[in-house]
Amino acid sequence: MNDRTLDVLELPKILERLAAYTSFSAGRDLALSLVPTTLLDEALELQQETTEARLLLEEKSNITLGGVFDIREPVIAAKRSITIEPSTLLDILTTLRRASTLRRQLTRMRGQVPRLAMIADLIEECQAVQEEIARIVNDRGEINDGASPRLAIIRRDLRIAFERLQSKLASIINSATNAKYLQEQIITQRNGRYVIPLRAEFKGRIKGIVHDHSSSGATVWIEPTSTVELNNAWRELQLEEEDEIRRILTELTRMIGHESDFIVRTVEIMARLDVIFAKALYAEAIRASAPKLTGFRDMAGKGVAGHPGSVLHLPEARHPLLNQDTVVPIDVYLDDDTYVLVITGPNTGGKTVALKTVGLLTLMAQTGLHLPTAEGAELSVFEGIYADIGDEQSIEQSLSTFSAHMTNTIAILEACNSRSLVVLDEVGAGTDPAEGSALARALLGTLQRRGVTTLVTTHHPELKVWSHEQPGVRNASVVFDLKTLAPTYQLVIGLPGRSNALAIAKGLGMSEAIIEEARGMITTEAMIADDLLDEIHRTRDDIRRDKAMIAALRKETEQAHAILEERLDNIETERRQLLAQAREEAQAELEDLRAEMRRMRRRLQAAGQPLEALREVEGSAEDLEAEIEQPITRATSLPEGFVEERPLRLGDLVWVHSLNTEGVITEVSRDEVEVQIGRLRLRARLDDVSARSKGESKRGDKPAQKPAPSQPHEREAPPQRAKSPGLELDLRGTRVDDALPQLEEYLDAAYMAGLPFVRIIHGKGTGALRKAVQDMIQTHPLARSWERGKPNEGGDGVTVVLLATHN
Repeated sequence: MNDRTLDVLELPKILERLAAYTSFSAGRDLALSLVPTTLLDEALELQQETTEARLLLEEKSNITLGGVFDIREPVIAAKRSITIEPSTLLDILTTLRRASTLRRQLTRMRGQVPRLAMIADLIEECQAVQEEIARIVNDRGEINDGASPRLAIIRRDLRIAFERLQSKLASIINSATNAKYLQEQIITQRNGRYVIPLRAEFKGRIKGIVHDHSSSGATVWIEPTSTVELNNAWRELQLEEEDEIRRILTELTRMIGHESDFIVRTVEIMARLDVIFAKALYAEAIRASAPKLTGFRDMAGKGVAGHPGSVLHLPEARHPLLNQDTVVPIDVYLDDDTYVLVITGPNTGGKTVALKTVGLLTLMAQTGLHLPTAEGAELSVFEGIYADIGDEQSIEQSLSTFSAHMTNTIAILEACNSRSLVVLDEVGAGTDPAEGSALARALLGTLQRRGVTTLVTTHHPELKVWSHEQPGVRNASVVFDLKTLAPTYQLVIGLPGRSNALAIAKGLGMSEAIIEEARGMITTEAMIADDLLDEIHRTRDDIRRDKAMIAALRKETEQAHAILEERLDNIETERRQLLAQAREEAQAELEDLRAEMRRMRRRLQAAGQPLEALREVEGSAEDLEAEIEQPITRATSLPEGFVEERPLRLGDLVWVHSLNTEGVITEVSRDEVEVQIGRLRLRARLDDVSARSKGESKRGDKPAQKPAPSQPHEREAPPQRAKSPGLELDLRGTRVDDALPQLEEYLDAAYMAGLPFVRIIHGKGTGALRKAVQDMIQTHPLARSWERGKPNEGGDGVTVVLLATHN
């Protein structure tokens, strides 16, 4: 690939946007200089780096490159003994400290981001340099007193000399004798010497050296004679201080010069990491997904003859330079029978945008950028990507324009091979239509025979027929809405574009006579082909509408079926509830009657009736009780042949009380049953399960625990276990910070409920949540061991935890 292809497909504009997310100038320069790789392994590594950086962003990591500077120039200059200033030394120190911190952060997360950790291992911390700079320079960029013993002595003497000088000057200006000569009672500096302001008319009253005067001439600044020696001593110490600081900086510069190669390498590694994190931020901004990059496949015995084995699948692809909220996504794919795609359609219909989208996204993928597509994008890594895209969409194109395009096309033909991607816009345009069409077919035929993956756009109708007849070549088109006379920008693969010129002209109000005259000038073959194409498009639209209608009817039918099933389940449930209520009411009435009987007996006994009369009344009461109880029993009994508590059978839906969940019976034995719960199977006692209707399952009703049969002289029951939280915890869609507290609470509840094992559903995704869950389980006191889910249980998206047993 060449610079012209990168410019035509607008990769530099993408790099400009990428550079806006970098943190310092070296990272920005590196981002702007990125070029796509042609090596599969390198492209995979670049993609992995971006994925790992997005993983860190997803976890809200505090990793940042703030406080990093491009210090390469002064560090390289240090090798030539060019002294580094204190402010620059401070930049070097903050950069090296940030590099050390980043190295430790990334290496600690090696399990999650192995690629970034490997890059961070290359950082040279230069600890000795850091310590020496920190010892010499403070946070304000000043040289510390302790930078050297001599500097400490000089600064001590300097403070003493300064205090003596200031004390002497203060005594002069505060003297009552001198007060009338002074303009103000202040001490200031002129030419590095401390002076006092004297009125011009009293010049000479205080002996001294004149250093300056005011613009009006009313004030002169003099250095009193009595302070000259003190000023000299203070100034000499200042010069000694400057000499010592210069010596210290020279020594430190020499040390940095010796370490310059390591420091420069660290800055370059930091710039590389800066670009990687910028890629992650840019991917988030454009809602991108990671593409799957593959090599060229071996097509022996597969697909069409001559297929190079390239892969190109871009679902819902969006051009990254367009507004991501309004751009119309396109689906582009080349199957095993296609490696040349010919796109036709009206002007401004989106052909060129579709072409640029494919070319640009391929370049981005090979640069390590994630793509603005739906999940599942897959691309081959091409050894060369070549594009010739222009704006030739007018009959006023000149010969020079045609010549320029031909020059580019010739260069592409010389450079491309079966592992290249060629993108050509308006092939054969800019010259006589007949010759241009013939040239376009010959050009595409050459690319097809050489097995070059090719995407082209064209206006030549002859290419539609040619594409239909040639193996490995397929038509595609952009859709135009004749009702609104506007393009929809949708790409349809498999159908060539229709000629809409006459329809558009008619829609815009062109005379019907002119339209018919123009139609008569079109060849019969062209009209038949266009009418047939129009019929194909209408048939396709009808099929789509029918499919949508069938899908809607199927959905309505399924909903109605579900409602009927629920109603039937509710009827059975309501019947049982009514029978139970009637039984309770009858039992209550019977108890009232028995109480009345007992009262009657007591009253008869109290009245002193003979024993025979009392027995007669009791017999009558018992007959009455039997007569009353009989109709109650009949009213509350179930229909003949109906067994309310029938034995459990295979396929029955049951509720497992100890696990607080439902399942389906897969095996029945004398004392227990085997129940399938999700993908798990377990055995349960018969008294631990109860039948469950579909209606109860849909409503989520939870039946009460079945009471155990009472036994005479039974031992004290063991303590009841806590309520089961269920065998599964679904954490999909939850961030790590929120998921871990949920997991902790769930494991506690599962252990208290006595569950032998649980399943944690975390999904596959980027792997961050899975790693956090498994790290926590690894050291959790309630977990005996864990294993990944089996393929039929969800594979890597599920972790099965064996819980500790109660003592």
